[in-house]
Amino acid sequence: MLPYPQIDPVAVAIGPLKIHWYGLMYLVGIGGAWLLASRRLNRFDPTWTREKLSDLVFWLSMGVIVGGRLGYVLFYDLHAYLANPTLIFEVWKGGMSFHGGFIGVMLAALWFGKRNNKSFFELMDFVAPLVPIGLGAGRIGNFINAELWGKPTDVPWAMIFPPFSDPAQLPRHPSQLYQFALEGVALFVILWLFSRKPRPTMAVSGMFALFYGIFRFIVEFVRVPDAQLGYLAWGWLTMGQILCVPMILAGLGLIWWAYNRKPTAKPA
Repeated sequence: MLPYPQIDPVAVAIGPLKIHWYGLMYLVGIGGAWLLASRRLNRFDPTWTREKLSDLVFWLSMGVIVGGRLGYVLFYDLHAYLANPTLIFEVWKGGMSFHGGFIGVMLAALWFGKRNNKSFFELMDFVAPLVPIGLGAGRIGNFINAELWGKPTDVPWAMIFPPFSDPAQLPRHPSQLYQFALEGVALFVILWLFSRKPRPTMAVSGMFALFYGIFRFIVEFVRVPDAQLGYLAWGWLTMGQILCVPMILAGLGLIWWAYNRKPTAKPA
């Protein structure tokens, strides 16, 4: 069994002002995405300036934050937030939904694309390889917060999380680290290598949706579901898995369509 590293969720405290590691992980994800996007900018559109790229990253970040929070409220704990709406603003305690953030990013990309003469899938193909940076950083934030841990287990790398998080004090799967490895590292490598060569529009987006859905679906088997929801069917099906099924199907459909559609005729 591995010891859980005792890390204070508060990175910096200045009087009443507290800066949490969870929030800093969002800055890491956004900053890392911007740096890598700037490296690929000329391949995407040589006419774009760094300022336009910064605008894109800003609006997509707003989509992640607003969509992620509202997605968690709607998908995972609507009753509690209706009873106490002020909880919606306590984002430092966690409670973000990837699927809600994904919807927020898509809406932001659709809006930004229309204003800048880019199709929805042109933008999504460009940003898809950057997303795993934020996903990986977010899972590290979950680990520091000692939240979203896994089921009890006797594997050699099991961890006992702090009593405030897990009163049962059982050795558990560190599922946050599994997700960091799969949704962060593995997904980044797959998408970065795949997107290095020219691909038909929608192919990179399809690869992102497919592999994220698969990775998340697998980890949900060892991750404890949110207490207020539990398992939704058959003693193992979680809300996360239900939300991943459309992503997997959409990813397969996008990849097939990208490689099998007839090219659009261009005027001479």
